[in-house]
Amino acid sequence: MERDLIRKRTLDGLRAAQAHGRRGGRPTAVDDDTLAIALGRQARGESITTIVRHLLIGRSTFYRALQPDPARLDG
Repeated sequence: MERDLIRKRTLDGLRAAQAHGRRGGRPTAVDDDTLAIALGRQARGESITTIVRHLLIGRSTFYRALQPDPARLDG
């Protein structure tokens, strides 16, 4: 019974936070501005290694940011 009460209160708190525009979790390493900078440098012919070292992100993080985000897609 106690476990169910804790679970219910936790879920209620998460829903309340979401209603106020907050969500938990780790912040994204690559925001839209960072991605635009990286893509611009890539278009100028810079290597991926140089770009990710300058932006202090991992190579896999960069490639993951290039993938379409299903959460952002409309429809």
